[in-house]
Amino acid sequence: MQSVFQHLISLLFVFSSLQVHQLTEGCSCALTHPQDAFCNSDIVIRAKVVGKKLLRDGPFGTMRYTVKQMKMYKGFDKVQHVQHIYTDASESLCGVKFDINKYQYLITGRVYDGKVYTGLCNFNERWERLSLAQKKGINHRYQLGCNCRIKPCHYLPCFVTSKNECLWTDMLSHFGYPGYQSRHYACIQQKEGYCSWYRGMTARDKTTINATDP
Repeated sequence: MQSVFQHLISLLFVFSSLQVHQLTEGCSCALTHPQDAFCNSDIVIRAKVVGKKLLRDGPFGTMRYTVKQMKMYKGFDKVQHVQHIYTDASESLCGVKFDINKYQYLITGRVYDGKVYTGLCNFNERWERLSLAQKKGINHRYQLGCNCRIKPCHYLPCFVTSKNECLWTDMLSHFGYPGYQSRHYACIQQKEGYCSWYRGMTARDKTTINATDP
């Protein structure tokens, strides 16, 4: 009887360990090109995070970050000025963590009941880590391609199936995000509705472009 009891306790321990592992590893996000992240977001801002507060509204709570907005790139029709960003307090539920009073961040998110929510599956990055092309894309180029479709290519062969598609091959050439197309190219709609990758700068004018901060 004692051995059976010990066996049950062991099984219970293993099961609870699996549950904890699943919980801590619970957030899973599909790879997304920054342009898609921009186009699919309600809000895109550059901001410095200046404070945080844990709100006890659920088993894990919600983290409310107070931000100092530097610039809004998208979302003027949703929110006039962003003061708070909300995210799950638990990373296992895709909550994102920002450093306080350290960096400027690019923050993307959705708006619900007048509040801005973001998470690990949104595109959030320290501003200085973005490439020049990504900053230009956020400033105006990505918007030009929101009617295009970026088609991920995970395995060869890959083909575009309509004129508004750009084939995204970073997963093949760089073994994961962020790859060369993600950091340096935007998928822009050209004449007659065709979409194609666009870099929009050459080595000759790189210094001039780099002198301006979007």
